[in-house]
Amino acid sequence: MTTFVDRVELHVAAGNGGHGCASVHREKFKPLGGPDGGNGGRGGDVILVVEQAITTLLDYHHSPHRKATNGKPGEGGNRSGKDGQDLILPVPDGTVVLDKAGNVLADLVGQGTTYVAAEGGRGGLGNAALSSARRKAPGFALLGVPGTTGDIVLELKTVADVALVGFPSAGKSSLISVLSSAKPKIADYPFTTLVPNLGVVTAGSTVYTIADVPGLIPGASQGRGLGLEFLRHVERCSVLVHVLDTATLESDRDPIADLDVIEEELKLYGGGLEKRPRLVVLNKVDIPDGQELADMVRPDLEARGYKVFEVSAVARTGLKELSYFLAEVIAKARARKPKEEATRIVIRPKAVDDAGFTVTYDEAEDVYVVRGEKPERWVRQTDFNNDEAVGYLADRLNRLGVEDALKKAGARAGDGVAIGSDDNAVVFDWEPTVMAGAEMLGRRGEDHRLDAPRPATTRRKDKEAQRGDSAQKEYDEFRPF
Repeated sequence: MTTFVDRVELHVAAGNGGHGCASVHREKFKPLGGPDGGNGGRGGDVILVVEQAITTLLDYHHSPHRKATNGKPGEGGNRSGKDGQDLILPVPDGTVVLDKAGNVLADLVGQGTTYVAAEGGRGGLGNAALSSARRKAPGFALLGVPGTTGDIVLELKTVADVALVGFPSAGKSSLISVLSSAKPKIADYPFTTLVPNLGVVTAGSTVYTIADVPGLIPGASQGRGLGLEFLRHVERCSVLVHVLDTATLESDRDPIADLDVIEEELKLYGGGLEKRPRLVVLNKVDIPDGQELADMVRPDLEARGYKVFEVSAVARTGLKELSYFLAEVIAKARARKPKEEATRIVIRPKAVDDAGFTVTYDEAEDVYVVRGEKPERWVRQTDFNNDEAVGYLADRLNRLGVEDALKKAGARAGDGVAIGSDDNAVVFDWEPTVMAGAEMLGRRGEDHRLDAPRPATTRRKDKEAQRGDSAQKEYDEFRPF
């Protein structure tokens, strides 16, 4: 059974905003007491939060689909809908959030660090909020905006100060067990350790964490064995410790060759590991043959510039010197790190010539494309079954300057206009003759401007009829009977 997962693909969906309510206050002797429709509630967000007690992404491996609750619709009597509840997803310290393309979206380090993975939709305004001196009793309300959805990838990179690297059965787990209070599984066969082990070591006044990387063998950086899966866990470490087995039973191995193989795998993996400070631990020197081999290879290792320690996890020799030296290295590394500063609030004022939207012409689709946060949101909030709501949308777009921009771009009556992204755009025939003005409204839910003859619609229907006549004529000329 899987007990440790350090990479998952998560499908997140924020809650949708609740629809606004179109209602009119009614009571005895006041049949039309004015609009009193409430606003819809906001959809819930999906939020990732670092929790120190969480050490694996196993829950999301079994349940990768996560959705926040929707906002409730507004009601009459000026009662607003209830906001959707945010979905809090606890993740381990050191979790990296990426998109499907591999781009880093957030690096979550430190207890309580948060990231909004999916933002809830805005609630629609009720007709009470839409009323004005010119539009006293709106017969419509705005729809709630759908919450954002998407796929994200969570990768866990263990936050440790020291990383132990080496061949399987080199004694890394044994070393952690005697240096700290961790209790990893220890046995005399390869690949005993299937997940990274993490321990906390106290040396004098310095407290640091130490982790091992299981299953490093030749070809690990290309996916052989377990190395590629867990090499990401040493990317955050301040120092690397090569644990070399001086009493291996394999005749074709020796400490120097093992060191060269692991160094090559670290270099091929990248991630800055080749630049980390490193030292060498010659393990299992309690065995006579092990001590002899350690005495032979130590001069070569020191000639390469490595600091070498001879230890025995079983006899518990050489551990104090190793522990205090690592504490000294960690203290210096922490002192070199820049001090964390409070997050600065950066205010970027809107440019004077920024209209908040763009108008471009798509030759392939023969449409004018309008992109912008406000126009796209307004379209999603419009009930196109209600003529008054459509007229209100036309007024808003006109006030924003969309109609003037379309004219400058060369659009004419009857040309196609698309508002929104390619996969979720609303396409319509542009009617520049539709005038703005609430004084032209009729009964609730109606807009007389949409009843007038629309040249663009007639022009499109004539084109479709001509294409149909041409197709029928070609069929009559070339039919075989």
